[in-house]
Amino acid sequence: MPEDLKKLRDLTQIIYFLYAAYILFAGVTAIVAIIINYIKRDEVAGTWLESHFRWQIRTFWFAILWCVIGWLTIIVGVGFFILGVTAIWAIYRIVKGMLNFYDNKPMYQDA
Repeated sequence: MPEDLKKLRDLTQIIYFLYAAYILFAGVTAIVAIIINYIKRDEVAGTWLESHFRWQIRTFWFAILWCVIGWLTIIVGVGFFILGVTAIWAIYRIVKGMLNFYDNKPMYQDA
């Protein structure tokens, strides 16, 4: 594995850990992860890691969207359900991404 690709692979792994830490600690780690995703996005272009970056970025933004919807709907009673489902979905996305990552597989067939 070329050295540059190994560094990008290591970085992708760190980003998954940052997202996982967000689930556990609900904090700044996801913000750090999304910033790294966008800064390093061009460097992973054309590699199998590009699909992982896309997967991570989409996980972040959809989780934010559903968390906002969940918080806005707590008053009518469904918000806690939406937040719970969002947490389970985010955990699923992180685990699925990490499993494919450790198998050196892209997240999408076209990648």
